[in-house]
Amino acid sequence: MILVMCLGILIGAVMGLTGAGGGILAVPVLVAGLHLSMQQAAPIALFAVASGAAVGAIDGFKHKLVRYKAAALMAICGVPMTRLGQALAQELEQYILLGSFSILMILVSWRFYKQSLQKTNESSDDSLRYARINDHTGKFIWTPLTAVVISLIGLLTGTMTGLLGVGGGFLIVPLMKRFTQLSLSGIVATSLFVIALVGSGGVINFLLAGVQLPFLETAGFVMSMISGMLFGRTISRKLQPWQVQRGFALLLSFVSMFMFYKAVMSY
Repeated sequence: MILVMCLGILIGAVMGLTGAGGGILAVPVLVAGLHLSMQQAAPIALFAVASGAAVGAIDGFKHKLVRYKAAALMAICGVPMTRLGQALAQELEQYILLGSFSILMILVSWRFYKQSLQKTNESSDDSLRYARINDHTGKFIWTPLTAVVISLIGLLTGTMTGLLGVGGGFLIVPLMKRFTQLSLSGIVATSLFVIALVGSGGVINFLLAGVQLPFLETAGFVMSMISGMLFGRTISRKLQPWQVQRGFALLLSFVSMFMFYKAVMSY
């Protein structure tokens, strides 16, 4: 349990630094540290991720970085989809979930590594940034196309949240960087708020489905992730984004190999 709490601090720090990625490590940590199945680990991980993200989002609100209208729209679209993801997870075999999770982590790892090589947070390709930002206010210019882009991100995030018990930041951040003009700091803060909203909805769906959260394990993991989140937000302004991305990509690679091994052994 001590190891799990230490890793929880690390996961929270990663979420605080990037607004993404930390949640995708929560399930593997619980599977390995507490010897849980994917189905058992998902609700605990999701509760911890949502709690940690809420703390990070509060910091974003203090600095007026959260685009709350976009976050609310993503949450409205995403929360109902968590139920669909949870239903799919219950129907799939354990080795399929583990294998799919390991493949997803490899793809996310490669994405973060490619971004780190650029040593920049801005894409040179502006042609796909359909959701435009008002230069004077820093807020979205709401058009039907903007609403569609934000809604689709929310739908995909909610599905993955329910299916794998992750916060969805690993999808929100790169998708918003690709399809919106929002600054990275705004994307991170908004992503954390969406994770908190969608994750909370996912936890409620789990509870309504009769899932019971083990108190001690859940409380310990939540507190460790919140501590890590506060630490990550503190040092986020002192590190270069490419340094965080490259380190996280390496960490994800090792964890993905472990999850693939678990998938093979459970086959």
